[in-house]
Order: sequence, then structure tokens, then C-alpha cells
Amino acid sequence: MNTIDCELAVIGAGMAGMAAALFAAKRGLEVVQIGRPLGFSYASGLFDLMAVHPVAAGKTWEDPWACIEAVVREIPRHPYAKVTKDGIQTALTELESLLKTAGLCYRSQDGLNAELITAAGTVKKTFKIPQTMWPGVAALENRHPCLLVDFQGLREFSARQIAAVCQNRWPNLRTIQLPFPGDHAGREIITGEISARTIARPENLAALARAIRPHIRDAQAVGFPAILGLEEADRVVADLENQLGAAVFEIPTGPPSVPGLRLLEAFSRQLPRQGVRQFLAHHVLAVKPQPAGGFRLEVGGGWAEQIVRSRGIILATGRFLGNGLQADYLGIREPLFNLPVFQPQVRRQWHRMKFFDPQGHPANRAGLEVDRSFRPLNAAGRPAFEKLHAAGSILAHQDWTRMKCGTGLAVATAFGAVKAFADRCK
Repeated sequence: MNTIDCELAVIGAGMAGMAAALFAAKRGLEVVQIGRPLGFSYASGLFDLMAVHPVAAGKTWEDPWACIEAVVREIPRHPYAKVTKDGIQTALTELESLLKTAGLCYRSQDGLNAELITAAGTVKKTFKIPQTMWPGVAALENRHPCLLVDFQGLREFSARQIAAVCQNRWPNLRTIQLPFPGDHAGREIITGEISARTIARPENLAALARAIRPHIRDAQAVGFPAILGLEEADRVVADLENQLGAAVFEIPTGPPSVPGLRLLEAFSRQLPRQGVRQFLAHHVLAVKPQPAGGFRLEVGGGWAEQIVRSRGIILATGRFLGNGLQADYLGIREPLFNLPVFQPQVRRQWHRMKFFDPQGHPANRAGLEVDRSFRPLNAAGRPAFEKLHAAGSILAHQDWTRMKCGTGLAVATAFGAVKAFADRCK
């Protein structure tokens, strides 16, 4: 069995894992990353920093930094309490730089949250928005006359539903449904890699523009489901704008999410160029702390195929979807290191009676307790291992879904964890 030695092993391939691998590589560390990036199919592509607090009141904030300050004051054990504003800004800048190199550009509204419409017709506040969606921010803000386009056979996206839900806030919306370009007439269309690559073909874009032009009329912008290309989405949107003579914007869709797949494609191409050695079709099957320090990881599919020896680990395995946390009738547990998990004392307290209870469910705040260096704590309240750090949604005392802080939390805590490890290695 082959053995690889490295300074840092990143376990996990979601946003926190990808960000941790990037930050570590940029600081000159030898990095091996292991994990299956399943979560990107569910990622909207939007970068939430912080938008809702308190959750029970559903209060939304225009200024995410003021929201973070309020959260840290009122929830002092929230992971954001362990990072600084400068650290968060540096982390986001480094991440955006990598993505820009891969052709994914992001925009923001002078450090504030911006609003855009979703596939459900609701309005969402978020911090960083892909360039392909940005014209939709101005169109919504100014209530520009707009044409929304969907496609026959595409069940995950309905322009008519969006217009109906938004009619009071954005009355100048018209809709049109067209056959999907290419050889797809009468067939069901699923958002994902195939639909994105198909629509991006020059002949299909030209046919699509010809079909839309007679319906433009007074529309200043044209909205589409977020499937306008995979690797070169900015170019595809620009081509459509030139052919239509109007602004074009994408609307984030549900899984499988093309903007999420764009992020995965960017990380998969760019991180190896930064020196990261990735095993994105493998799991960490077992971890053994070594008597002399460091860790021995068994890596593979169903059985051990590779040994990785590392000085330290960033645990970014996520929550239940990523298998970073597992739940059964006895409780919620962390499977790799058997670390203590902060959770309600008894199982009947995990959830409230109503599924959509505005307070959220206590189980959503379960996770690992960490010190200020993001080292998970043992049952005695001390770091379980000197050079084991954790980042992302596996951390306790946060409900990233309801607080609208998923990407910010992942990136900020990954930055904090890597910095703490790098500082200890000096």
C-alpha cells in the first residue's frame, strides 16, 4: 500500500474543506485533501455571510457585519466569536481570487447584503453573488420590466410561479416557456452538467436568442434558470446579452445546482495547481494518532487503498449529509475520532413539534465544541489532540441554514483553523 507524508490532511470536500486546502497551500503547507464533494450539488453558488438574527424573530439584516456583531454578543459560543472581521475579509478575498482565476467572478453591494429572487419566487438576502446573477439584483431593486424564461420539461423551475409569488413586489414580470434548445423536444430536462453544457453550445445559444427576441418588447432584463454553461458561464451570459440586446441574469435553482457544480469544477482544477493532492473519490476509513505525534489515515473506497501520514488534520466533514455527524437512537456522534458532540440531553428534545418552527430545531445547533484555535474539546473540556482542528458546519452553536451564514461560516472557520495550525508549526 502506498504511503504519502504531508504536513496537513484536510478531511472533507465541501466548502470548508476546499477553503481549508486553499488557505493551507497558500501558506506553504504540504496538503492532502480527502473526501467526496457531494454537497456542491446542493449549493446555490451564493455566498451567505450573515443575514438573519434572531432566528425566532426572522429579522433580516442589510449589514452582515453588524449582524455578526449582534450574534457574537448574544451567542458568545457561536463559531464567529473565534474569528476577527479582518480574518473573515482576508479569507473571502483569497477565495474570490482563486475562483476568479478559474473564471468565476463574484460581486457584492459595498459590503452589504444584496437581494435577489429565487426559483421559489421569494427574495433572498446574501453577501456575494455570482456575476451571472448580478444583473438580477439591479432589476429587482429598480423593478425593471423583465422577461423570465423557462423550458418545457424543466420541472425544477417555473417562471410563472416566480411571477405569481413576486407580483406585488415586482409587478413588471412577464414569462415565456420555450422548448429546450438542441435535440430535447418532448423530453424531461434536469438541471445539471448535461443541460448546462448543452445550452452553452454556440448553435443552441443562437437558436435560443432567436426564439426569445420577438418576446423582449419593453423588457430591460431577461432571467433564466441557472444553467447557462458550466466552465464559461460568464461568457455564455455575455453572448446572450449581445444577441438579445438586454441584460441577462441567472436565478439560482435547486439540486443538482449548476452554480454549485461550477464551484466544484473550479476547486477541482485550481487546488491541484496550488499543490494540493486531492482524493475526491475516497473516504477516510480510520485515523490513528501516532505515539510520536501526528496521525495515520487509512484512505480508500470500501477498503484501505492508501496511507496518509500527516502532522495535523483539519476536520471539515460537515454534518449529517457529509457524515461528519451521525445520529441514532442513542444520540448524535462524531464517527472518526469519537469526539464529544454538543447536543440536547435527550433525544425527544432534538426537534420541536412543528417542522417549520421559526426557532429552528435544537438538533441543528449540535456539533463539536472547540477552543479559540478551533481544536475540538474532549469530555474534560481540553483539546482532544494538539494538532486536530475542525471547521465548517460540524461546529456547534450555529444554525447556518436559518441564519444564512453557510459560506461565511465555512470559509471563516477554515481560515481560523489553518492559521492556528500554521502558527503552531512555526
